[in-house]
Amino acid sequence: MRRRDFITLLGTLLGGATAAWPLVVRAQQPGMPVIGFLGSASPDKYSIRLAAFRKGLKEAGFVESQNVLVEYRWAQGINDRLPALAGELVQRQVAVIIAGGGTPSALAAKAATATIPIVFELSPDPVTLGLVASLNRPGANITGVTNLNIETGPKRLELLRQMLPAAKNIAVLTNPTSQTLAKTFMQTLRPAASTLGLQLNVLEASTEDDIDKTFATLAPLKVDAVVVQPDVFFTSRDEQFGTLAERYAVPTISMYRPFVAAGGLVSYGPSETDNYRLVGYYAGKVLKGEKPAELPVLQSTKFELMINLKAAKALAVTVPLDLIGRADELIE
Repeated sequence: MRRRDFITLLGTLLGGATAAWPLVVRAQQPGMPVIGFLGSASPDKYSIRLAAFRKGLKEAGFVESQNVLVEYRWAQGINDRLPALAGELVQRQVAVIIAGGGTPSALAAKAATATIPIVFELSPDPVTLGLVASLNRPGANITGVTNLNIETGPKRLELLRQMLPAAKNIAVLTNPTSQTLAKTFMQTLRPAASTLGLQLNVLEASTEDDIDKTFATLAPLKVDAVVVQPDVFFTSRDEQFGTLAERYAVPTISMYRPFVAAGGLVSYGPSETDNYRLVGYYAGKVLKGEKPAELPVLQSTKFELMINLKAAKALAVTVPLDLIGRADELIE
């Protein structure tokens, strides 16, 4: 084989998924650290987040397949798989574990190891969850980024009220396999709903079929709008939610842009690209020797409002001019 052909072939191998690398290739790079990435869904659902994660790694001086390897473990939307997958990464003796599947993945990683550094991305307060001692001084082998998606729940109700001033009955879709997250989210919503004069109906879904069935029940319940709980399983199915919201003609608010792009009415939440960039950057700092116990938990500072004007027209929803002016993006 000519040298140029060999280099081309090697480059192709390096560009593939590192989890599938032959052992012989790994053996040729003995000094390269390995990151374990614990995700709750599947790679295609994480494309935006992974791109941002790799950008953060690069900012810290690391490029995947060049001076760091990343081994991925995907729960395929089944949170019960996360503890075993976390155990695999511990057995692999990775240098750092990225708990990229929200609260369930962070809890699974923490339960799996007290020594391997962990960097998480999640919605609730990690102190309340018992993950860290404090935001400024985590104090153990774990730190990361909290995206404040829970705290912005009341804001989502306010946005629905502005768009639907006559609305009274709001369905809140929660994931029963993320009990801690669901409970915390409802605790933030109920006072806001009471203030706004809204009635909340809590519905549950933990599979794709559940989501389909839940939307089919909205009409009999006379639901005026739907709020989707922050949950990695739900955000990995933004297209499904957008399609269903359009099919059943129900105003729905979720967290991120892909939902609105798929037909949903509005999204409001922290920038997932900024969050995962910070996760990648923190992973790089840990690889350079910094201790998670001394790295403060970062909190989101960038929030994004997306509105689908086409969906609003189809739903006969009049979007207030001040919301149009505040929106980060209008989809027409």
